[in-house]
Amino acid sequence: MEKYKEQKMLNQFSRTEMLIGKNAINKLANSKVAIFGIGGVGSYIAEALARCGVGNFILVDNDKVTITNINRQIIATTKTIGQYKVDLMKQRILDINPEAKVETYKTFYMPECEEKILDDSVNYVIDAIDTVTAKIFLIEEATRLNIPIISSMGTGNKLDPTKFEITDIYKTSVCPLAKVMRKELRQRNIKKLNVLYSKEEPIKPEENTEEQTSKKHVPGSIAFSPSVAGLMIASKVVKDLINI
Repeated sequence: MEKYKEQKMLNQFSRTEMLIGKNAINKLANSKVAIFGIGGVGSYIAEALARCGVGNFILVDNDKVTITNINRQIIATTKTIGQYKVDLMKQRILDINPEAKVETYKTFYMPECEEKILDDSVNYVIDAIDTVTAKIFLIEEATRLNIPIISSMGTGNKLDPTKFEITDIYKTSVCPLAKVMRKELRQRNIKKLNVLYSKEEPIKPEENTEEQTSKKHVPGSIAFSPSVAGLMIASKVVKDLINI
């Protein structure tokens, strides 16, 4: 702890402050961001936001780390198998910034969810969930509360991270998940939504019999696709929070 106090004078965010200024650093420190889904995309979003100096987090995910997460999730190692993702991510955030405040919810965010997670204290919502029903519910809630939200479309079965881009949902193409979301959101009269998606045609993965028995349509994945997607979303969120 004494060593940390000595280093604190240098400020772990001093290099960032050189780039965006002290006022922006203070704004990030006072911002609250809710991240739904702490997987391949969401874990990198949380990591980047913590390293940028965001001071308040809500992390929502009911999953524990499994061995198949190790290839792409920053919290997943052979030592963390079986532990809750939100607990691991909270500890990483606090290791980066001990002054951060982190709320965790071990729940699957759906209409029947009894816990009230979002309110007007939240400055930004990030959807890194992988199921359509939960994504739509979250988008509707954020829209109702007038909280800015960005949604991640599919990053599985992708090998070219240079094809990712951020745009409005109604300007997307190619991505199968984005196609479903466009239809569902039109039916709900949601007129705009920032999303990250890929213009890359999905690769057809080889079947993994062991995984297919426990979960249908398991996508292939690799380290550099969801991580790039997460960092792009984090960039968008930070720039929106500090208005640049």
